[in-house]
Formats: sequence, C-alpha cells, structure tokens
Amino acid sequence: MNLHTLHPAQERTERKRVGRGLGSGKGRYSGRGIKGQKSRAGSHKMKAGFEGGQMPLDMRMPKQRGNTSADAMPIGPFRTYSQPVNLGDLEQRFESGSEVTPEALKAAGLIGSVRKDVKILGSGTLKKRLSVSAHSFSKSASAQIVAAGGSVTWLRGEPVEKKTTKHRAKPEAALETPVVEAVEAGLDEGAEAAEEH
Repeated sequence: MNLHTLHPAQERTERKRVGRGLGSGKGRYSGRGIKGQKSRAGSHKMKAGFEGGQMPLDMRMPKQRGNTSADAMPIGPFRTYSQPVNLGDLEQRFESGSEVTPEALKAAGLIGSVRKDVKILGSGTLKKRLSVSAHSFSKSASAQIVAAGGSVTWLRGEPVEKKTTKHRAKPEAALETPVVEAVEAGLDEGAEAAEEH
C-alpha cells in the first residue's frame, strides 16, 4: 500500500452541471424531458400516492367496512383467528387422564403457535377423560368432554349469555284504565236519567 494507491471507500460524484449546451450532455432540457408536470419547478412537492389527478390506487381498492371492535370479530382489520382442534384429534394424540393445554397441543403438532387462540370443536368422538384448557369451545365439544368425565377450562373466562328482552302482553286487568271506567260510568248515568224522563 502506497500513498498514491489510497482512495476513498465510496467514490465521490462530481456535481452535475445542467443547461450548459448540447455538448455537455445535460443541455437543452437539462434531463427533465419535454413538458409535463415533472418538468416544472416544484414538481417534487407532490404527495406520496398522487397519480396526476387520476383516482389513486388506495381509493380504487375495496374497503373492509363495518364494526372493527373486539366484539365484532372476525369482522374488520383487527380480526383474530382461532386455531381449530377437533375432539377426534385429542382422542388419538392424548392418553386418558392427560392435561391438554395450548403448549401440549403445540408439542403434539395439532396447532402451529401458542400465541394464537385455540378453539376445541366437536368433530369426532371422545371417550378418554381429559382436562382441556382452551380459549373457546363449541357446545358439542364441551358437552362431550364433560360426558367422558373430563373438565373444561376457559382461558379467557366462560362467555356470558346475553339476556334478551321479550315483549310480554299486559294482563287484561291492566287494560281497564280509570278514564275508560269513568266514561262508562257517565254513559250509564245518562242512560238512567233518560229512562226516568
């Protein structure tokens, strides 16, 4: 290595001189082309996604509309996905008396990740006594697990059934209002007075 062989790691680029004649290589239009918005001054101030007045791509694409809250899953961009596991798979992979957790399901190769929710479905038959812990269960799955002598544990708490209010017909006694009774009494008095005259 000698002094005359040293050079910077990244070569410096010379300053571009434009508009200095055709022989310079950057004369006439100075590399901007002919006409158009990008040949004008200030063309770099266009916003990202601007397409010259044409409808932008993000506005042309369909949107996912509707409620995006956690209660509306799986609707919306924040939707979650539950990994399904059937009772038939539990019957084949686990021994009677085993404790089934997301970690055990991952070790058995029934789910791909323990970070995602697990839902136990009722497809297949279960005859072994298992203690199953999952984020959600179908009604048929939980019924079969309990019927086989096992237990069901909700990792996020058992869902509460929403109360529905039904319209109840009023009793006949409540339909008779004091106003109606007063009107009927007045009609009766008027009829009696007419009979006396």
